[in-house]
Amino acid sequence: MHHIIEKITSYLLIVAGALMASFSVICILIPNDAIDYGTAGIAIIINKLTGFNLSLCVLLVFLPFWSVGVWLLGKRFAIKALLGTAAYTVGLEIFEHIPFEINTEHFLAVAFGGAILGAGLSLILRFGGCIDGSEIFANIIVNLVERKTGKNFSMTSILILFNAGVYLTVFVLINRNAAMMSLLVYVVATAVINHFTDHFEAIKQVTIITKHPEKLIAQIKDELGKTCTIMDSRGAIAGENKTLICYVTYFELQKMREIISANKGTFSTVSTVDEILR
Repeated sequence: MHHIIEKITSYLLIVAGALMASFSVICILIPNDAIDYGTAGIAIIINKLTGFNLSLCVLLVFLPFWSVGVWLLGKRFAIKALLGTAAYTVGLEIFEHIPFEINTEHFLAVAFGGAILGAGLSLILRFGGCIDGSEIFANIIVNLVERKTGKNFSMTSILILFNAGVYLTVFVLINRNAAMMSLLVYVVATAVINHFTDHFEAIKQVTIITKHPEKLIAQIKDELGKTCTIMDSRGAIAGENKTLICYVTYFELQKMREIISANKGTFSTVSTVDEILR
């Protein structure tokens, strides 16, 4: 029963976060010459240049990334990501028909809108969802690089390059003021997200202490394509056991939690890794 309540709560908070994000975009950012970042930013650019329905633009841009995310990050991630995106697009449609105006300077309005956007996205990310394909894209690149070279990288540089491309497009095709305002949105929103999600774009170190590592290791390899460092350890009460150390991205961490919860008798910690030296 507790597990069901926890799952329902996570879904409701993802929806709440998506509605906060859509409110910020429609009611604060766009009226003040700013746009969202990531794939939502691309969708807004398409909307501004073509006049095509914004909600449909968001779906059409996001769905290809979501399709790859289903394969890479699993069914539970896919459900939460689709739920968040559906709530986000519905919110865009609803708030387009609600009159709302902030009578203040563009700078203050955009900073406030960026904070609301960041808070909404924090809720979505914290509970395993996603409404931005750029994060899935960065996760794909990180995984490909790891499988080809064996090296672990954070998603930070990839996300910065992706969004730099978005803002450069805004600068060239729309206007420079919109590009600068949108950059402010990115800075404020990511600052809020990093505060509440402990740097979601960074590598996560998962340390697992268990007496029965075989099943865990097999699941981590089969479901995440990851390997583990295995060390002998000893507890003052539990006695002899094994300590497993594994490095994953933030989105893979959700699946790692599922694997760990399915294996009773484990003790696990998660920490953020800024850099891995080889």
